[in-house]
Amino acid sequence: MRVAVIDGQGGGIGKHIVEQLRKRMPELEILALGTNALATGAMMRAGATEGASGESAICFNVERVDLIVGSFQIMIVYGLMGEITPLIATALAKSQADKILIPIQRGNIQIIGSNRIPLPHHVESLVNEVEQRVTP
Repeated sequence: MRVAVIDGQGGGIGKHIVEQLRKRMPELEILALGTNALATGAMMRAGATEGASGESAICFNVERVDLIVGSFQIMIVYGLMGEITPLIATALAKSQADKILIPIQRGNIQIIGSNRIPLPHHVESLVNEVEQRVTP
């Protein structure tokens, strides 16, 4: 299974996701897709198999993975403080890959029914879900 971890800004959330995925599933193919080189670099240092940066790389690769993970902000135009372009959001929405997203609540969007728990707990839930899909 090929998993894309998508993040922007400094790549902190993506880095944490990659670290936990790598720790639990060392054989997993993890593609780090950052909106910028800083985010991609953070995910690569955390143990991603491959990495690519920028709008074109994200739009190209989301059709070539089985699963996409990250913050729900990656699906919103201008999410991650404006780093998610309309083309990125469209490519993610159109991708046939399953998506597992963490409900990070920033800005003027609130997700009702979502628990406000610390990020590490959200990441643990995400990793558990990925592990269930990877392990037969």
